[in-house]
Amino acid sequence: MAKVSKEKAKELILDMLEDICGDDIVRENLDINLLEEDLIDSLDYVTLLMDVEDQIGVVLAPSELKREEMDTPNKIISVVQSRM
Repeated sequence: MAKVSKEKAKELILDMLEDICGDDIVRENLDINLLEEDLIDSLDYVTLLMDVEDQIGVVLAPSELKREEMDTPNKIISVVQSRM
């Protein structure tokens, strides 16, 4: 797998979130709470983690992350970039 830049990772994550949530608001408001707005559920969350691993090469185990650490696009991007 080719190394992904942090900027490219951000775009990939936003693409994933837009696809999973079915709403481009995730690009317009990076601080929207995905859980409170019912844009993502537990199954979607697992899909996102698998997509991050497949496309970016960062492994995120659901058990090691609290929901509050991954409830906005900005937080998700930050966590993934911090592990690159």
